[in-house]
Amino acid sequence: MRLTLRARLALTAGLATALAAVLVAVGLFVAVNRLLWVSQVEGLQNAASAVQVRVERALDESARSFGVGVLSSGGLERLADADAQTRGLELRLSGPGGQVQTPRFPAEVDTALPPDVYTLDGRLLAVRSLRGGGRLAVLSDAPVLTEARRAFTRALAWLLPLVLALAAGLGYAVAGRLLAPVRRLEGAARRIGAGGDLRSPLPGAGEGDELARLARTLEGAFGRVADARDREQDFVRAAAHDLRSPLAALTARVDATLTHDREPERYRAELRELGTDLTRLSTLTNHLLLLARDPAALSREAVPLRDLAAEAVDRARELSPEADVDLIAPQALTTYGDRVLLGQAVWNLTANALLHAPGAAVTVTVRPDGAGGAEVEVRDDGPGVDAATLARLGEAFYRPDASRTAGGHGLGLALARRAAEVHGGELRLWGAPGGGFTATLHLPARGGGGVVRSRA
Repeated sequence: MRLTLRARLALTAGLATALAAVLVAVGLFVAVNRLLWVSQVEGLQNAASAVQVRVERALDESARSFGVGVLSSGGLERLADADAQTRGLELRLSGPGGQVQTPRFPAEVDTALPPDVYTLDGRLLAVRSLRGGGRLAVLSDAPVLTEARRAFTRALAWLLPLVLALAAGLGYAVAGRLLAPVRRLEGAARRIGAGGDLRSPLPGAGEGDELARLARTLEGAFGRVADARDREQDFVRAAAHDLRSPLAALTARVDATLTHDREPERYRAELRELGTDLTRLSTLTNHLLLLARDPAALSREAVPLRDLAAEAVDRARELSPEADVDLIAPQALTTYGDRVLLGQAVWNLTANALLHAPGAAVTVTVRPDGAGGAEVEVRDDGPGVDAATLARLGEAFYRPDASRTAGGHGLGLALARRAAEVHGGELRLWGAPGGGFTATLHLPARGGGGVVRSRA
């Protein structure tokens, strides 16, 4: 069974704490063990020195009294029990007169050990050289180090499970508090999924800790999904709205043409009209697809604005040789964005001027805006528009009544506005009755991706 995130966090905290406790305990044990060892060795050395003085003195007295320096087992015991410092020590005396030891001195201890300090079954043994060639072995019968190790092992055996359980419990409680925002976020996401309102604010979203930034990121992602969904819905509605009538008209025209036999010239005229309608439908479809594009899917490349404006002017002159269309672009400006979308936007503004202001002079101007950005302005000196019409221009499928007979499908300015928005700019419209009409595509400068000026 897979553990929950809260349980895994609690277990990790418990194991980490237990490992830290073990490491600290081992460090303390090593330090204390070393200190006890040094302390006990020093104590044994001092006790051995005191016993050595007594033994040598007793041997000297025995030699003066009996001519031979000897001691009995009982005499060694009395010398060891002479004071509290040496009481409890076991002694062995080896010399020219033979070997004697206290009753509890281990018989298996090698008599040839050189003078030094040794460990014997957890106890300490000090070997000293005496005057006259003898050796004195002093054994401490207090196994301090062994008892310390046993006490440490017992304490660790009790404390480690306790520390692990305590750390796991605290970790579980702390993890629960830390994961509370995640649970709230999960509940909000579930409600959004059930209700479909992707623009609902998420709890805790902001610039705080990692969870707050995660909530903010999810909020932004949901918002982008909502925008994409709205674009898809708008695309479907727009396609259904504006494609139904032309397709029905095309079907009716084809049926009517095929109903009766006609002269070849009449067929050619009908086919030319059908071609015009198909071109209009193709343009409409392209505009709808451009409007539905996801901003994240747009390309980001260097786009020469003067070249886009020149292409739009040349195309306008080809389509309407009698039109008065001029280009003013003294400086080459390059921005970063989607060339197809920006090119279509500039062409739509130019075509809009030709369509709704026939016979008027049209001027396309490319210039910097003074703040590091650029502007593409399309101005005509036609009849202009009133304030009510100006307020609605740029809405998808909006066409003023006076312009319905001029053609178009009401998406040109909407696409230009959409192009400006996805590039961080805006489309500014101005007009007045009898005062002409001006559409300005403003593209701002951005860090590392603004407008670049180059030589003409």
